[in-house]
Amino acid sequence: MLKREGQIRIPSGCAISGVMDKKGRPFSGATIINSISVMRERSNGLGGGFAAYGIYPEFKDTTAFHVFFDDKIAQGELENQLKKYFKVIYKEAIPIRRVPSIKNVPIIMRYFVTPKIEKIYQTNLSEEDYIIKFVFNVNTHIEGAFIVSSGKNMGVFKAVGYPEDVGEFYKLETYYGHIWSAHGRFPTNTPGWWGGAHPFNLLNWSVIHNGELSSYGSNREYLKQHGYQCNLQTDTEVVVYLFDLLYRKCNLPLDIVCKVLAPPLWDEINRMPKNKQQLYKSLRAIFGQALLNGPFSIIISTNEGLIALNDRIKLRPLVAAEKGDMLFIASEESAIRAVCYQPDKVWHPRGGEPVIGLVETSIRSNINLKEASS
Repeated sequence: MLKREGQIRIPSGCAISGVMDKKGRPFSGATIINSISVMRERSNGLGGGFAAYGIYPEFKDTTAFHVFFDDKIAQGELENQLKKYFKVIYKEAIPIRRVPSIKNVPIIMRYFVTPKIEKIYQTNLSEEDYIIKFVFNVNTHIEGAFIVSSGKNMGVFKAVGYPEDVGEFYKLETYYGHIWSAHGRFPTNTPGWWGGAHPFNLLNWSVIHNGELSSYGSNREYLKQHGYQCNLQTDTEVVVYLFDLLYRKCNLPLDIVCKVLAPPLWDEINRMPKNKQQLYKSLRAIFGQALLNGPFSIIISTNEGLIALNDRIKLRPLVAAEKGDMLFIASEESAIRAVCYQPDKVWHPRGGEPVIGLVETSIRSNINLKEASS
């Protein structure tokens, strides 16, 4: 059986990269593979993965479950549950090619499903919370089954291995999407397992992370109060759930979400104009347990775009660049220049200052802090 993480958090030095087209035009996964491969020395072969958006246009209105199985028994149990709670539109094994460095391969399937309306009515949940409940139940109670991703028109592809090998394994150069993110993992005190590789996903949120969250315990307890189950024993998991809670359920703008997770230091707040002081003090009072502490840089991808954020004193590297309608974010500038010749703009975001790139067709727009605090 593929083992999950141990009972401790994972400090790490990892590679992260994200690329998007703000016009929503698809491009091959070869771009993100080439970007992340430049940072191979940041990984140690114990985890690599990708999140891709816009790759299933023919099934764009259905939920796409990517699932790992240890055996046919676990697969049969999950499929019985799927038939009970969802209408299965299509299912298939995810195509792979054999790569010598990728070993202990589980059964890897994808299912395109829509919830049964009568079941949603019985639970009195929204469609999103209905799906979340199903994912938590499977990943907690069906031994040998793990739902890797659960969004629409997107999917997560990950494994134990170097990220460029994982990309080759899943044939990602044959997929076309308008948003891509990638992670090369360097766990230092626990063994890697397939489900523990990044990205971590819930609904359309996918998170890749370099660093360690010393606030993990506080964040986890806060999320438990709101119905989220943190069972993977890795700090990255809480970032996914916090974005879902703050943005989808609390309906906060993206840049306000980022200021909840990485707020200004108290001495900075005390030097602000009164109206901004009031805003930030209110955010700290209401959402204090959502604050992320420790060295980190993260890239969050969703159907609406890419969001990047690092800790308030910038203990982990983060670089961004633009060229035309393309946005690039990575741990190193070399990973950007490998796939972007002569960018129009390159910058190193300050600690706690988010980079937010939205697809122009996004329904929900971002609100800037000047508007929110006026």
